[in-house]
Amino acid sequence: MKMSMAMSGLVALAAGIVLAGAAESSILMVGQPAPKLQVSKWVQGDPVKDFDRGKAYIVEFWATWCGPCVASIPHVNELHQNYKDKGLVVIGQNVWENDISKVEPFIKKMGEKMTYRVALDSIEDSSKGQMADTWMKAANQNGIPTAFVVNKQGKIAWIGHPMSLKEKLLEEVLADKFDVTKAAADFEQKTKREREEQSIMQDFSKHMKSKEWDEADAALTKLEKMQPEDDNDKFAFTRFQFLLDRKDYKNAYKYAMHLSEAHPDNSFMHNELAWRIATHKGIEERDLDVAEKIARRANEITQGKDPEVLDTLARVLFMKGQKDSAIEYQTKAVEFVDGNRKKQFQNTLDSYRNGEEPKSN
Repeated sequence: MKMSMAMSGLVALAAGIVLAGAAESSILMVGQPAPKLQVSKWVQGDPVKDFDRGKAYIVEFWATWCGPCVASIPHVNELHQNYKDKGLVVIGQNVWENDISKVEPFIKKMGEKMTYRVALDSIEDSSKGQMADTWMKAANQNGIPTAFVVNKQGKIAWIGHPMSLKEKLLEEVLADKFDVTKAAADFEQKTKREREEQSIMQDFSKHMKSKEWDEADAALTKLEKMQPEDDNDKFAFTRFQFLLDRKDYKNAYKYAMHLSEAHPDNSFMHNELAWRIATHKGIEERDLDVAEKIARRANEITQGKDPEVLDTLARVLFMKGQKDSAIEYQTKAVEFVDGNRKKQFQNTLDSYRNGEEPKSN
């Protein structure tokens, strides 16, 4: 489960590098009118039938199984709280959900961390969902979370990862001072850059598979240099994983600490870094001290209540020979987790009590 979440994190941080091959003229772009809302059910908050020309909107696509989505929810909620009285409406649009019965319990558990409107996709006439088709697929957005900002004129002003959505942009949109024409041109340039990135990423992957480390490094460096200053960590997990796979452990752990210090509030990043250090297959030199430091930072950020973080911290401590502490944190993880993960976490706890390290999941 955690490895799939790690890959989801990579996709999220890479901001949808793999683009579909649709004709550019048919792609839903910044500057175009927002598609209509096609919702099957409003799970939380008052329904929104149409976009009110006097309000701005965030339509944020997410799913309960998506680790990066869960990590982004507090940020989206903060935007909702800060601007709900200034004309901003936030819609958490659930898509690609494996089991829609999990959505309402998830929202209830999130409580004050997720207070904005939440809607389920309409899937009667589409295998993927109407909102998934007319928004995500139409815009060539293949990963979640993805947010769309709709201005007061009903046009799309911004598309991207919600963690990259800045308050300054929202303030300009709400004040009708945001230059949509310029944003559309910038987005078109970004789309062209991502197409180029796709080609370079294919080269990178090919060199990685062949263990042509210098060539892979050159391709990754080229990708990193292409990024604008406000998105210079887009390939952060890619760089970290590359260093691990190359067995350049000294620089890998140095880079992990750099990322941890550069993103003091990103619990998902901290958790994934620590988990990879502790459990990624093929690592010959694990720096569990670094893993513990980063995992403890994640636990501080989440105030000791995130089961995934607690599970990671417990694993690191057990691997360091601190059995009692591992049991303590894993017990808390079992307490806070729900769904199918509870049984899995309980099995891990039982393993610790028996003095056995469980298999990585």
